Amino acid sequence: MAQDDDVFSKDLPDFIEKVNRWYREDFEGFKTMYDAATANVVPYPKDTPPALHCDWKDKGVDFLCQFFEDWYAWDPGVHNGLDYIEKFSWINYENAYGMVFVTCGPGHKVLADFTHLQGVLLDKKGDKRTQALIGAWVEQLGSKMKDFESGPWETFNDFFVRELAKNARPISAAKDDTVVVAPADCVINMIVDELKKDTPIPVKTVTMNVEQLLAGSSFADTFVDGTAVSCILMPDSYHWYHAPVAGEVVEARDDIAGVYYGMRDFPELLNKGNVGYGYDYEMFDHFRRGYLIIKTRYPDGPHGEKQEGYVGMVTVGLNSIGSVNYLPRFQHVNYPAAPATPKDPVKVGKGEKIGNFKYGGSLNILLFEKERFPALQLLQGQRIGLLEPKERTRGLFTGSYHTQSRRRSPLAP
Repeated sequence: MAQDDDVFSKDLPDFIEKVNRWYREDFEGFKTMYDAATANVVPYPKDTPPALHCDWKDKGVDFLCQFFEDWYAWDPGVHNGLDYIEKFSWINYENAYGMVFVTCGPGHKVLADFTHLQGVLLDKKGDKRTQALIGAWVEQLGSKMKDFESGPWETFNDFFVRELAKNARPISAAKDDTVVVAPADCVINMIVDELKKDTPIPVKTVTMNVEQLLAGSSFADTFVDGTAVSCILMPDSYHWYHAPVAGEVVEARDDIAGVYYGMRDFPELLNKGNVGYGYDYEMFDHFRRGYLIIKTRYPDGPHGEKQEGYVGMVTVGLNSIGSVNYLPRFQHVNYPAAPATPKDPVKVGKGEKIGNFKYGGSLNILLFEKERFPALQLLQGQRIGLLEPKERTRGLFTGSYHTQSRRRSPLAP
């Protein structure tokens, strides 16, 4: 029977049959690209914990299929939520051929298909596996659950994007438009303070292509020479994101297609607990994402004149479930080639809910105009972090093999 190879598989056996068939027939170069990826595997760091060992060197399609079957059957836990992502990442770790396999052509299609199957599984309602998984997370999160509504949740993804309890996250200086607030529960890092529009230019070991990140938006010019701030959401965090400032959304979209996997050095993102510090964020302009441009009020000028400007927020869906979901009022707002009639700007309050990420890795990147956000600044008594249980730190942030940044020039196949 003829099969449409661009259609998602109906279940795991159908998916495994497709992978085997594509390899056997070298569909669109699938066998050629996979074999090149595994032939050029770079050994993972010697101190990698045993639970994260996975040697892809010269492994055939049977190994790949078994890995997918094991990954699908695995229940993601609070403290081991990154394990399979990291074990899979060794296929493209510092490996240009692996990067091509996971980001291009049939390899990208296979990962999109598997990601869809994972999403269907995590959206499955009411079965015993789902409820057992939710129960395990609730137990392990312990006292942190007091910040959230108590459920019940029909699916794991319903639990994953669980709502905050009332007043759990009061907004700082709610009436002061000049105060920027965190868009999510996240780990924050300054990325660069001299953003460039088109050609990635090294700045403090980091590069970023703002025009590509914003998918060709004319607002890219606004942020040239400005500042970018990363806000990385950890797997056990609250997974809604909110407006960092008040104003009007003048442009937005949540449907920019992109890759699901392809971090050349995934452990470096974790970087001994300094999550995202010194990381090369340029790659994220190739991931599935969305963005908003918010017109906001700046402090009055020296003579009392009113000033306005723009803040950008790029929402990036990373590994496992690349979902970027905006509430309807923030979808398709006046972006280039928007499918709908142009909309009036959409008013947004500081801290107002924008959208969510379902299960998987995710981050927000905030963009500021030149000389408008010089540094992260906190007031006395505000939260700057948590004293963590060792299990969470070991599971999400660190390990002896997470070495400091090992900047390398881009590899090419």
